[in-house]
Order: sequence, then structure tokens, then C-alpha cells
Amino acid sequence: MIFNLLATETAAKSTSSFSMIIMLVVMVALMYFVMIRPQKKKQAEEQKLRDSVQIGDEITTIGGISGRIVTVKEDSVVIETGADRTKIKFMRWAIQTNDTANARMAEEKAALEAAKKAEKDEKKAGKRRSKKDGEAE
Repeated sequence: MIFNLLATETAAKSTSSFSMIIMLVVMVALMYFVMIRPQKKKQAEEQKLRDSVQIGDEITTIGGISGRIVTVKEDSVVIETGADRTKIKFMRWAIQTNDTANARMAEEKAALEAAKKAEKDEKKAGKRRSKKDGEAE
């Protein structure tokens, strides 16, 4: 009888420890998908933005300074700001946004939406023509 009681107690402890391990693994996986993965995606996107800057792009730095890029080097850029064309050197990691690229993306998005709308309107016009042709016969 005592042996049965000990065996049952040991089985219950192993089951509870197994469920605790599973819960821990699930929590780590959830934390990865909620916190770590999105942060890595954001960092990769920011690095892509910083690597794609070109001479002539309008940028904004993390300090809020806006200007046009006049020189691009491996780890730094020189921007021209203000009416008096003051030149300031910044490290690439200090670039927050590429306003020229953002404007290009907005234009491309608007053009894509306009093309979709034109295609939709064309389909509607085609349906109307087919209805009128059907009524005329």
C-alpha cells in the first residue's frame, strides 16, 4: 500500500514537472514571436534604409536635422542644411528617415491604386456594355 502511494506521488510530480517544462517552452516561443522577431525585422529594415541612401536624397537624422546628402562614405554621410548650405557630417546609423525614398514609395502606391481603380472602372464599363448588348438583341 505504501509502495502504491509513493509510486502515485512520484508519477504526479513527474507529470507536473513535464507540464511546467512545456509551459516554459511555450512562453519562450511566444516571447520570440511577439517581441524578438518584430524587433529584428525593424532593425533589418532600418539597415536597408541606411544602406540605400544616395547623393541628393533628403534625409532626417535621429536628432531631427533635415538636409540633402552631398557625400556618401562607407560609414558616414555629409548633408547640406539650411539656406546658407551648411555642411554637417553624420554617421550612417544616425539616419532616421529617407524622405526622398518615402516620397517615391508614396508616388508608387498612388500610381498602383490609380491603376487598380482604372482597371475596376474598365471592368464595370465592360459589364455595362455587355448588358446593353443583351437588351438590344
